[in-house]
Amino acid sequence: MRSFWSDPYLWIHLTGLAASPLFLEGCLVGLAVGDPFLPVWLELLLIAAVGSAPILWMQWQRPFYIFSLVAVSVKPDALTDDQRRLLTLFKLPRNRVLAVLVSVALIVVLRQVYEVAPIAASVASLLPASHFMGLLLAAVAFLACNLFVQVPVSVASVMLSNQSAFAATLPYPLEKIRRNFTLVGLQLNQIVPPVRSNTKPMLARADRANVGQPVSEAIATTQSTHPTELLTDDLWAKSAPTSGAPLTARNVEKPLSEDAAAKRPSMERPDPESSSKRESPET
Repeated sequence: MRSFWSDPYLWIHLTGLAASPLFLEGCLVGLAVGDPFLPVWLELLLIAAVGSAPILWMQWQRPFYIFSLVAVSVKPDALTDDQRRLLTLFKLPRNRVLAVLVSVALIVVLRQVYEVAPIAASVASLLPASHFMGLLLAAVAFLACNLFVQVPVSVASVMLSNQSAFAATLPYPLEKIRRNFTLVGLQLNQIVPPVRSNTKPMLARADRANVGQPVSEAIATTQSTHPTELLTDDLWAKSAPTSGAPLTARNVEKPLSEDAAAKRPSMERPDPESSSKRESPET
C-alpha cells in the first residue's frame, strides 16, 4: 500500500461518491414537478449551467481543499509535508481534464434523468405544483451531485499516483494554499486524528520493562507481544537449576548444548571397574 493512502481525508472524500445517486433522485423529482413551460433544451441548459459551471470552475481554478469536513477545515499551517504534497498533485493538469470529462458525463446523465422524470410523478405530487420550483430543486440537486462526483474523482486520480512520483513531489507552498484552493468553514488545527503505527515502539517499551522481573512475571507480561519467542525461553527457564537467588529474565542460565555437555568432565559418570566388582558374586 502506498504511504499516502493512510491519510483519512482521502478516504472520507472518496466515499462521498456514494451520495451522488441520492442527489440524482432529487433531480428526478424536481423535473417531475408541475408542467413544463420551456423547451427541453432550455431547461436542460439552465440546470446544467447552475449545476455544473460552479463546480467545474472551482476544480479548474481553485480545487476543493480536501482537508476539510462540512463546515470546518484544517489550517494550512497545520498540514504535514505529505499533505502538502497531496495538494501539489491536486493541481496537476490531468485533474483539470478529468473535471471537464466528468461534467460532460453528468450532463449526459441529466438528459437521461429528464427522459424518465414522469416515473416520479407520484412523489412530485406531494410538492407544490410549481414547475419553476421543480427546476430550482433539480438545479440544486444537480449542483450537489457534481460536487460529490468531481471531488471523489480527483481524489481517486491522486491516489493512483505511484509511490516514487509522490516522494519526488514538492510540498505545495504554504503561502499559496489559501489563494489557490477553496477553503470553507471554520479553520482548526486538527479534525481527524492521523493514522499512525506504534507497534514497534510499544514492543520496545515492553522489552525494557521486563528486564529484571521474575521469569514467571516476565513471561506473563510479554505473552501477548512475543508469543513465539517465549516458547523456547519458557522451556530453558524451567529446566535451569535452582539456587538461592530468585530466577529472573536476565540471570537464568541456559542449558548447555549437546557439544558442550560432551566436553564437560563427567563428575557423575560411574567407574566401570567398581561397577563390575559390585556385579560379581562374593567369593
